[in-house]
Amino acid sequence: MILNLDPKFTPFLNQEEIKFQSFTFSGGEPHIKIDPNFDVSQKVTITHRLNSFNDLGLLCITVDALRRMDVQVIDLFIPYFPAARQDRVMIKGESLSVKVYADIINALQLNKVFVFDAHSEVTPALVNNCEVIPNHTFIKEVLKVIGENVKLISPDGGALKKIYKVSEFLGGVEVVECSKSRDVKTGRLSGFKVYEDDLNGMDCLIVDDICDGGGTFVGLAEELKKKNAGKLYLAVSHGIFNKGFEVLNCFDKIFTTNSVKDFEDEKVLQIALNELV
Repeated sequence: MILNLDPKFTPFLNQEEIKFQSFTFSGGEPHIKIDPNFDVSQKVTITHRLNSFNDLGLLCITVDALRRMDVQVIDLFIPYFPAARQDRVMIKGESLSVKVYADIINALQLNKVFVFDAHSEVTPALVNNCEVIPNHTFIKEVLKVIGENVKLISPDGGALKKIYKVSEFLGGVEVVECSKSRDVKTGRLSGFKVYEDDLNGMDCLIVDDICDGGGTFVGLAEELKKKNAGKLYLAVSHGIFNKGFEVLNCFDKIFTTNSVKDFEDEKVLQIALNELV
């Protein structure tokens, strides 16, 4: 049984959906009423895209409602884990935000929590019964569009471990390592480096989990072109794109999933998660 809290987000097909009604009171509190006409002895999987604390609140009251209906086994699929990037305290005065979300979700005592392409190993370490769905199939679908004669570009040290696993899954696609520097106080990026002397006109696919403003990828694209790169492509599992797509005009094509929201832009090819999970 599936309960899709976001009606536009239906990652698991061919399963019976539980009907419900939800709305937000004028004071800001979420409310839900679940149709009781289903077999409560079955496992229920909740799916949702958590883009705000209100989304998290709706999830919490949904689990409570199901418990009060005597549903015993509840799974959760949240493709983008909120605050995953705030997985360490860099300067005094910051919160460890990912743990705040993890503690709330852990309190729901769920059977399984599925996350798509977690930002780091911190998330599955903090979340009880967490299973991470890797981005391997996503990148495989991307290569079906752009062709397999490309180099995989790792934008920084944090992406290295995952990108080599992607390469192995794809049969050994060559990986080019890169790096950058970030000022922890201002967030400013600098010092982009590509650790290969000449890319010989090869097309390059940058692979990462999140694109927010896109500064990392724009800076890296400039360095790749200096190293004689061919066409440039960008594949990110979780597309936020808060500065729009004009800043990313250096890329021939951008690929993402619907893990955060839906896109209708000719610059972006969105691969729905129902094709990947």
